[in-house]
Amino acid sequence: MPFTIEQFMDIFGKYNLAVWPRQWLFYLMVILTLILAVKKTSYSDKVISGILSFFWLWMGVVYHLLFFSQINKAAYAFGALYIIQGFLFFYVGIMKNSLSFRFQSNTYTLIGSLFVIYAVGLYPILGYFFGHVYPKSPTFGLPCPTTIFTFGLLLWTEKAFPRYLLVIPFIWSVIGFFAAVSLGIREDIGLLIAGAVGSLMILFRDKSKTKEKI
Repeated sequence: MPFTIEQFMDIFGKYNLAVWPRQWLFYLMVILTLILAVKKTSYSDKVISGILSFFWLWMGVVYHLLFFSQINKAAYAFGALYIIQGFLFFYVGIMKNSLSFRFQSNTYTLIGSLFVIYAVGLYPILGYFFGHVYPKSPTFGLPCPTTIFTFGLLLWTEKAFPRYLLVIPFIWSVIGFFAAVSLGIREDIGLLIAGAVGSLMILFRDKSKTKEKI
């Protein structure tokens, strides 16, 4: 690592204090996402896609390029990947309208819900007990918890979508997990689980739906 754990946590502190109180806005966006997935409307899918696009662009530009790059030059590459993913959500979900989110009574929605609960609620609680106290803690809107949240929402989709949407989130689930765990961010164990389980379940589900159509 080109930085110490102290430097890493200090970046979280600088970021959280600089963007406060936008963290509350992020939670309001999560609530809006959940409402739109449960009470489906004609504009639900595009709004949810727009929220995902925003989060990934935010993490790419604000966190990686403006903050994390201060201690790790690899942040420029990470930021580029996040920005690309943000535009992919915009392209697939808004321009092509190929993402359809719905809260359903099935295993995929159940697992996706667990990921969402973990990302938004359990992640910061575990972080607190592991000694990661605000402001020097990875809050929602930062890469690891928000990537877990992303996999949760993608498990709520009700139809197949382009597989390339999974590539960057899965890559980050691996990179982020090993990097964070080596630095003692134990709550990021859920990141690898979400990336591996979420990707496999989505690929299996979409393959099954393709066979049904045939």
